[in-house]
Amino acid sequence: MRWLIFFLLLSVANPSFAQKFNFPRLVTQGDTLNDLSPKNWKIIDTAFGDLNNDKLQDLAIILEYNTAVDEDRAYGNYEIELIRETQKPRILAIYFKTGNKYRLAAQNNNFILRSEEGGKMGDPLKGMRIDSNKLALSFEGGNDWRWKLNYEFAYQQKQWNLVAANNVYYHKDSGEMVDKQYDFVDRTIKTVVGSIFNRNIINSTDEDILVFSQPRTLNDFKKPWTWEVTKDNYL
Repeated sequence: MRWLIFFLLLSVANPSFAQKFNFPRLVTQGDTLNDLSPKNWKIIDTAFGDLNNDKLQDLAIILEYNTAVDEDRAYGNYEIELIRETQKPRILAIYFKTGNKYRLAAQNNNFILRSEEGGKMGDPLKGMRIDSNKLALSFEGGNDWRWKLNYEFAYQQKQWNLVAANNVYYHKDSGEMVDKQYDFVDRTIKTVVGSIFNRNIINSTDEDILVFSQPRTLNDFKKPWTWEVTKDNYL
């Protein structure tokens, strides 16, 4: 399954050669959204909510560069499977509310999928929200075989840990489906196999212990589909 997804993503790659793109360092604090957006970048998504449990409305934003450039993007093992693509870079930024200002808590230049990485379904970015002190990100893409990815990150011990994730892989016509649900707090993985059209009738469910050495964070999680959580199970 993982290799089919790899080739689906690879089909949208555009090989080229250019200087490496340099991401800006975002401002450390600001009063408004306009203050937080650097020149030549626009905000394409926002989410408000309490992320550090202080009862204040924190902020997460996704920024997109206004021009397509060449980027080295990862599919699979980040160290060896780099694909040169021409598209508009994106940044995920998280700000804590402090008084009347927003203070930068995280900047990630890699994790947010770009607009050309969704296959025939178009832009894979399907939304962002803050709920129950967690930042949730959703992606979707593919062609006849399609995928959905959902991630939840929480601020714990001064780092952004991945606490839950879900990926669904299905055929748009036959409905054949594999749905994997990861809980990194309780350390469980639930796998549902069957049909996306008849979830409560013919599907089978299996639950197992999820074994991993340490939490995966936004700092070391380079991009969706690059972490082999268990053998042949990628997020």
